[in-house]
This record gives sequence, C-alpha cells and structure tokens, in this order.
Amino acid sequence: MPMEAPDIETSSEDYARRFSGPVGGLFLSVQEKLCLELLRPWRGCRVLDVGGGHAQLAIPLAASNYDVTVLGSSPFCGERLSRLAASRSVKVTFVTGDLLNLPFPDDSYDVVVSLRLLPHVNRWRGLVRELTRVARQGVLIDYPSLISVNMAVPLLFKLKRKVERNTRPFLRFTKKEVSDAFRQNGYVISATRPEFFLPMALHRALNSLPFSECSERLFRTLGLTRLLGSPVLVRAEPKSERN
Repeated sequence: MPMEAPDIETSSEDYARRFSGPVGGLFLSVQEKLCLELLRPWRGCRVLDVGGGHAQLAIPLAASNYDVTVLGSSPFCGERLSRLAASRSVKVTFVTGDLLNLPFPDDSYDVVVSLRLLPHVNRWRGLVRELTRVARQGVLIDYPSLISVNMAVPLLFKLKRKVERNTRPFLRFTKKEVSDAFRQNGYVISATRPEFFLPMALHRALNSLPFSECSERLFRTLGLTRLLGSPVLVRAEPKSERN
C-alpha cells in the first residue's frame, strides 16, 4: 500500500502563505493558545509532532520549553521547520518516517500531537492507532467538524478554492467518529476546544482583522463556537489515566 504523505504540502512555503497577514496571524495565535492550554498538564514533557513540518505548533512548544521531535514523511518537511527554529533560537529535532507506521516503540513519547493532518489522511483510523501507540500520557489532534458551518463545504468548495487557491478536498468528522477511533485504541477524549465559528476561508476572503476578532469574540461569548465551532482541537488520554 503506498505511503500517505499529505504533510509534504503542509510543510511548504506555499501552504504557510495561507497563514500570513493579520488574519492568518490570528488563526495561529488562537491555535497556539488553545494547544498550550490543553497541554498544560504535561508542561515541559517530551513531545512527538507527527506531520508538524508546518511548524505551527513545534516552534511554540519548543519556545515554551517542551522537548520536541517532529516526524515528517520526507526530508523536505524539515527544511522550513529548521529555518524557523534557527531564527527563533529554539531546538527542534526532525526525523523522517511513515506517518502510518511510526518508527518508534510503544510509549516512546509523553505526548504525541498532530495538527493539520487527520483530514488529509485516507487511512485516518490507522493514524489514530499509531499516535496512541507511541504516546504514553496523551494525544492532541485537530479535525474539521461536520456539525458546523462545514456542513456546507461541498457547496462552497469552489469558492473556498478560489479564495485559498491551494486548498485540497478534506475529510470532515463527527465527534463520535473521532471518539470511537480513540476508544478502540484504549483512549478517551478528555477535552475539546473548537477554534472558530465562521469558516476560516470566509475570514481570509474578508481579510479584516477587526471583523474576525469581533465576530469570533461574539460567537464565543454566545456559546456558538462551543457548539458549532471548527476546527476542533481534541485532547485524548489513556482510559486507565482517567479512572
């Protein structure tokens, strides 16, 4: 079976441009804040970031004194990451390997994280299995929620591609699907953090930081983000740790 390597695209400069400018900076700052919040129980632990060549989480974690290793499916996935780590004077270890057959023994890392990856992996349940196998204390992922404005994705995909130019078709999930995949591997979801109520493509199209900040603050205050927000950050822990 051919190796899946969607992280090659997400590790590129072209992909990084989707998060440039003030609105893109907002996306990254919200993601970083929520991820650090979810990882707080394991401050300073050993982290494996699977498919994290985009550096959206590896660099902030390293800057917050986590011991970070990034696994990419190709040496290319480490090029941008290495430049950013050097510019921030932080240490990040990069290794290559198969995303669905991680080259590590069971329980090799305290926490395994994987952002911007799950919706682009066809054998995503296999990815979840590998993340939980290698993690000792917890796993952090994100996914686009089907129960959100993403329900209109099939209708809006052409517009999304026009706005984002390099967007790809992606899988959407229900919380139950993700929860069941973790449960099958002895994990339970212990916390979730939806990021935005309005589609990120809409924020990019409007390109107005004041609108994005004000509208998302309003939706979060009203509780709509909690109910219908996407993407959703998920923290999962071994069942035994929750008993």
